[in-house]
Amino acid sequence: MHFRSGRKSANDIHFSEPIDCDKDDGGLTLMDMIADDENIADKVELRLSSQRLYKCINSALPPREREIIILRYGLSGIAPLTQREVAKRLDISRSYVSRIEKKALAILKEKYEESE
Repeated sequence: MHFRSGRKSANDIHFSEPIDCDKDDGGLTLMDMIADDENIADKVELRLSSQRLYKCINSALPPREREIIILRYGLSGIAPLTQREVAKRLDISRSYVSRIEKKALAILKEKYEESE
């Protein structure tokens, strides 16, 4: 029985087993190959902060300010645009886009800090 169970797991690879040697003759493990440098806690924090920001954008900004912020910073899966590109798209001046953006960012900053 012991030998049968050993045969079943003979092809199993464990994360800590060496799979290759690196240039310093140190054992390179599977964990080394798939390791992610990002911290899971950092990812969770970023996701929570993003959700809080989107909530502030949707609840605190009027439609025009919301649209300009989304276009300028490439939110909701779109590519960010310059102020000039936003102005052309919305048929307004670039300086007006700048003023609206500045006002919207001040509102967002205040609302975001209140939500902490």
